[in-house]
Amino acid sequence: EKTLSKTRSMKSLSVPMINIVVGQTLRNINKSSFIDNIILDSINEIENDFMKEEFKAVLETVATDGKFINSFDGRLLNPGHAIETAWFIMKEGIIRNDEKIKQLGVKIFNWSWKWGWDNEFGGIIYYRDVKNNPCTEYWHDMKFWWPQCEAIIAALYAFKITGDIKYLKIHEQIHNYTFNLFPDNDYGEWFGYFHRDGRLSTTIKGNMWKGPFHIPRMLLTSWQLIESMKD
Repeated sequence: EKTLSKTRSMKSLSVPMINIVVGQTLRNINKSSFIDNIILDSINEIENDFMKEEFKAVLETVATDGKFINSFDGRLLNPGHAIETAWFIMKEGIIRNDEKIKQLGVKIFNWSWKWGWDNEFGGIIYYRDVKNNPCTEYWHDMKFWWPQCEAIIAALYAFKITGDIKYLKIHEQIHNYTFNLFPDNDYGEWFGYFHRDGRLSTTIKGNMWKGPFHIPRMLLTSWQLIESMKD
């Protein structure tokens, strides 16, 4: 162990955000108030504890009481993770026809897009420090495949909810960046890891983290969203 959890007690965004999407999946086969409440409690936890208005950011890690921790862990932003969270919440707002939840998801997407999009080289950067200090992770400025996938989906959800053409432009922007860089046009599938400037880091296409998940989910969900907006 490289951390002492009893010394600095923290909680992670990954738990409530995963609760939302797992709950949404399970609810397809078991519609229960128990699952509904878990989803709603998780959204409330994200809003109350992980969203920080002073930074216009969703933090990866906070104290167990939701307070900001001014440390490497506490300042860490993962824009792709927050963007993924945003579309989970937007989806739930649509399911419940709840305008407050819809707009909460749009707000998270707006914040996270600004933190994540690389104005110089394009794409969603992996990590940021909320105070613009150095990040400890050596891959902090790289471009991984999955944050791009999540941004493609989230932009479509934001357009579906708001009707604002700017989200279609964002969708086109991230879509074009992603499909021009990651797919291997010679042998199929996608490369997963690029340096910030778009140089390929490794030719490996699968490992313990890059499996057949984010890409097919992005393709399927995007198609479903576009079909739902045809009328």
